[in-house]
Amino acid sequence: MPQTIVSLSTRGQGLYEFTDQVAAFVRSCGFDEGLLTVFVRHTSCSLLIQENADPDVKTDLNAFFRRLVPPSSDPSMRWIVHTMEGPDDMPAHIKAALTQVSIGIPVVNGRLALGTW
Repeated sequence: MPQTIVSLSTRGQGLYEFTDQVAAFVRSCGFDEGLLTVFVRHTSCSLLIQENADPDVKTDLNAFFRRLVPPSSDPSMRWIVHTMEGPDDMPAHIKAALTQVSIGIPVVNGRLALGTW
């Protein structure tokens, strides 16, 4: 099975879209059916599959994660010990622990089967 690395430039914590890069990889493989495994190797990063039709979804998810796990500089996070890499590092590790670092996406008719309608 072919493999590739998709690299993303980020500007700190947040949600980053990379569906187009993954879809291009699937097309380049020429498979009609299968299961694509997407895995992130960074320890303070994770993966989500969400709607991209309405930008409010991304806005609300970002707000939810900020409320769920604020930066370690927030008074509610005084219990955090790991702060050497900045106020967003340990919260990013917590978010990664709560979400996924690997996702399986079905490939049907040579395309990602992503709940689109």
